[in-house]
Amino acid sequence: MDLGIAGKWALVCGASKGLGFGCAQALVNEGVHVVINARNADVLAQAASRLQAQGAGGKVQVLAVAADITTPEGRAAVFSAAGGPGHAFDIVVTNAGGPPPGDFRNWDRDAWIKAVNANMLTPIELIKATVDGMAERGFGRIVNITSSAVKAPIDILGLSNGARSGLTGFVAGVARSKLAAGGVTINNLLPGKFDTDRLAATIGNAAAKSGTSVEEFRRAQQAQIPAGRYGTAEEFGAICAFLCSMQAAYMTGQNVLADGGAYQGTF
Repeated sequence: MDLGIAGKWALVCGASKGLGFGCAQALVNEGVHVVINARNADVLAQAASRLQAQGAGGKVQVLAVAADITTPEGRAAVFSAAGGPGHAFDIVVTNAGGPPPGDFRNWDRDAWIKAVNANMLTPIELIKATVDGMAERGFGRIVNITSSAVKAPIDILGLSNGARSGLTGFVAGVARSKLAAGGVTINNLLPGKFDTDRLAATIGNAAAKSGTSVEEFRRAQQAQIPAGRYGTAEEFGAICAFLCSMQAAYMTGQNVLADGGAYQGTF
């Protein structure tokens, strides 16, 4: 199915690997030009090379901007990328690594501010910088990568639960503003357990604490998922690309859960 977005420009954050890379890859496969962002310049350059190699026979442009998107300076670097579209992004995929787990009793104000800045305020700044231009051009897609913890909070992920829920509430309002009539949709994409480097590190730590092998821990965890496995970054990217498509024009303000059926609620 042609998603109707070839030739558009997209900003994809946290795109050097994992779910962010999966989203960038899916968009490039649809003929979308991308500006990819992450903090590690070397890893990001490798990601850009991979994307450029598969980009519609060289017709797709891939620009890499190594910067901390959670800072004003990082956002300025992204928006001023040489040869890039400036503020004229048609698609924005916000993505930042989740804050660390722990006991809420041990988190001070600085820990909370850091989590809120990365997982709530930064996406809002990116939305604020791009949506009016999108509305003027009559097309815009914003996808915020959040977490399944927004639907089913996890006790040790209180920083993430709080910050991402704040973003979810904000999006619920702004997505239903006059922007919707201007052809701009804003949706959240909520990942469950996907087979990424981040998950591998989490599993390694959990397995060591429980005294089991990584393989045993993985099997036990996957057995609790109705799909019987972890998701892949490619699957996640395909969902993201659909939310960015012309076909998804009537979807806005939604929280799209991709977790293999792990969430057991009705709504």
